[in-house]
Amino acid sequence: MPSTLLELCEFREDIRKSRFITLAGPISSAAEAMAFIERHSDLAATHNCWAWKLGAQYRSSDDGEPGGTAGRPILAAIEAQDCDQVVVLVIRWYGGIQLGTGGLARAYGGGANKCLQQAPKRLLVQRSEFSCSCSFSELALLKLRLAEADGLVLDERFTANGVDLQIALGDAHLNTLQQQLADLSRGRILLERR
Repeated sequence: MPSTLLELCEFREDIRKSRFITLAGPISSAAEAMAFIERHSDLAATHNCWAWKLGAQYRSSDDGEPGGTAGRPILAAIEAQDCDQVVVLVIRWYGGIQLGTGGLARAYGGGANKCLQQAPKRLLVQRSEFSCSCSFSELALLKLRLAEADGLVLDERFTANGVDLQIALGDAHLNTLQQQLADLSRGRILLERR
């Protein structure tokens, strides 16, 4: 199951006098990925190579390194670690010794791999949307049970009779939550798939 990062992560490494700093972070949009790259790139460095993956979307850049020796290995590291919604930037300061195409691919891909391995992660849960209604007195307990099931409240609307909710919930927790809500409300709260 894919996971994303909880926070910014950094890995530093020197390879044959070249200095590499790898930064990785969570993203929720392509614009956020590009903003991360722009914010953390070092213009004084020789190369700022990067890759990001967001569902089926992905991009990478070799930033002047020989084609396919930086961006693609970084993207391959993201996929090898089963990460999604992640951006990785590898900054290189050239140390005077050529690494060759294989050495560059190992340096960029290896740095990205090591950075992502040590990063704190959380699983990305696939959720389905449901709607339900409850009374005002049941709302707090419903939200508590939903949080325990790793669900989300997408929308809540107060009416004269109570509250109409739109929620998102993983299928693995559906039956348990449905039973808890039925017990809580004597069978009145029903989850309807949207």
